[in-house]
Amino acid sequence: MLVDPNAPFFRALWVRVLCVALPLIWAGIELYFNSPIWAMLFAAGGVYLGLALFVWRKPDA
Repeated sequence: MLVDPNAPFFRALWVRVLCVALPLIWAGIELYFNSPIWAMLFAAGGVYLGLALFVWRKPDA
């Protein structure tokens, strides 16, 4: 796994949301400036982080 979703850094919800939202926002900016390859790369990163930080993450004990 590229990112450890159970690391203490990702415990706060706002950190996880920000780490997912920023690449997705940047993908939108890249699409706006007609750079589809960069947009796909950033969107893939955002989707991966979303899965890792919200779906595959084990709940806190």
